[in-house]
Order: sequence, then structure tokens, then C-alpha cells
Amino acid sequence: MPAYGFQSPHPDQRSPVAGIIGSGLAMQKVYDVTKRVARSNASVLLLGETGTGKELIAGAIHRLSGRCSGPFVKVNCGALSDSLLESELFGHVRGAFTSAVNNRTGRFEAAHTGTIFLDEINSTSTILQVKLLRVLQERELERVGDTTTITVDTRVIAASNRDLAQEVQHARFREDLYWRLNVVPIQIPPLRERVEDIPDLVAHFLNYYCEANDRFVSRITPDALEALQSYRWPGNVRELQNYVERAVVMAEGDQLTVDLLPDTVRGISQPLETNAGTIPNDFSSLAHSLVECGIADAGTENSELHSFVVNRVERELIARVMHECNYVQTKAATRLGINRNTLHKKLRDYGLESPETDVV
Repeated sequence: MPAYGFQSPHPDQRSPVAGIIGSGLAMQKVYDVTKRVARSNASVLLLGETGTGKELIAGAIHRLSGRCSGPFVKVNCGALSDSLLESELFGHVRGAFTSAVNNRTGRFEAAHTGTIFLDEINSTSTILQVKLLRVLQERELERVGDTTTITVDTRVIAASNRDLAQEVQHARFREDLYWRLNVVPIQIPPLRERVEDIPDLVAHFLNYYCEANDRFVSRITPDALEALQSYRWPGNVRELQNYVERAVVMAEGDQLTVDLLPDTVRGISQPLETNAGTIPNDFSSLAHSLVECGIADAGTENSELHSFVVNRVERELIARVMHECNYVQTKAATRLGINRNTLHKKLRDYGLESPETDVV
């Protein structure tokens, strides 16, 4: 099963790009660019956090392109060392190194007339980036240990979970390769920015894992769905998939209830932060800024006073976000990057339950 499914849970639902679930505004923009760029041979750079479905978009571009009858070859650049990755991409000849007992065709050759998807391109070394640049510019390569030039007709789609522009600025990624890859960039939104797609995603995963495990969990309770839509999802759709599978396995009835969800989703414990969020949860840096501005005494080395300043900053931030979200707690919690239950507790603790409460 692909990471996020290949069949919409609602047959009558408009599916702009077959194989991908989600009809919200954030994904509509992705579908629009995907369909337009697929008709070309331009290089595409997919950007997004881990677990957002970059591989699915790459596959969709290939299926919608004129190269769909050719191979679609996937390479995870972050899974191999430099020497192994070079051999994987370009191939090698017998005797090129100790374990090279036979000639081997590389992935670029294997993808001839089709598409190669280079995932985690940001993890490649600058030396390997030079060789990738040549393939992109000249459509030529040599196998490791060989001098014979091989011409390839392969479209390149690359993906990164890091901001490659920043990687270029920090001299961790070659600027010339960046511009070769970044002909058409597509930003894949994190799940916290497309919570309207969660019901359809849950429905799909329920169908799949019930069939896979011979179970019958046909519904999700309103409070469980609310918890899922309030959660920040640092692991994105992949994390949601994991939790639905767990719930199906553990359910005793025909409903996915809130008690089947992990403590992090229910707001009982803090989630593991694997991706950058919209608003930082570390209010300490903001507190230090207040000190520098003279709002608090410079003697905040005193833990009690420091805690007071941090709480003050946190209260002001929550009040401001609540106001901007028209006091809709689900939206405010998503923007703040915390669970709705956690937000509700903080509103109560800070006396912000009423919209008329002053910000400061």
C-alpha cells in the first residue's frame, strides 16, 4: 500500500489528481501545479516536511506525463553513503572497487525515457552534486570505474524536507544545482494546514486497515475526530496513518473512539517535534527579548521571575492568536501548534476563556 492510499473513500468526490486524497484549498493549489508541470519535461523540486506525501506527488507527475509508459525509478539519497549512492545512481563496471564483481546499470540508466525521483536530495555531498549537475545539464554520465560516456533521457524530480535556498546560503548545497532542480518548485503543505482533509484520510485508512486485519471499525466518534483535527501532526499524514492502524487493531467495537488515540493526540503529553511548526512553543526566547527591551528586569536569572515573564509572554501570544482566529479554539490551537485540550487548559489558567478579556 502506498503511504497515503490510492482510492478516494467517496467515489463521487472530485479527485483532481488520481491517487491522492484531499480536496481542501491547500491541496487544490498543489494539484493545479502538478497537472500543469506534468505535461512538460521540466525538472521539479518538491518541498515539504517529512510525511507530507512528496513521493505521491512525484508519482502523479510521472503518471500524468508523456513519459508514463517509461519507468518511474525512486532513490532515497539519504539512505546510502556517498560511495554507495554514486554507484546506485550512475552504475559501475566490474573491478571499479573491491565488491564490484559485475557490471551494474545505474538508476539514471534504468530510468531512461522515464522519470527518476531523487528523495532527500539535500543529503547528498557537494562532490556528488557536481556529478548530478552534469547529468542535468548534459544528459550524460559515466559509470564508476569507466570512461565510456552514456547518454540518458531521464526526467528528474527531486525532493527535500529542508529549505534548499537556506542550504545554499550555508554552503551545504550547490547553487548551480539548486537552480537546475528548482525549475518548477511545488510546496507540499503539512497536515496541520489541511485539517479539512483529515476525515477523508481517516475514512480511507479505516477501510484499508479493517480489510488488512479482518476488523470492522466503520465509524469515528465526533470527539475522536475533533482530537485528530486539533492535533499539530509533526509526523504529518504518515503519523495519522500509524495512529489509525493502531486504533483499528486495538478497537473492541465498530467505532474509533478517542481513548484509542495516543496521549499526544489527546493533549495528555507533548508530541515529538520532528518538523518545524508555525509558532514556536519555546517562549523563553521571547521572555529574554522582553528583558532586553526593559519590560522585565535584567535580573531574570531568578527562576521565579523568569517563569513570570515567560507566562506573561505566553498569555499575550495566546490572547492575540485567539483574537485573530475569532476565538475558534480549534483554529487557534492549530496555529499555536498545541492540542485543543492543552489550549483550553491554558485559556482557563490565564483567565482568557471570555473574548472580552484584555490581552495584557
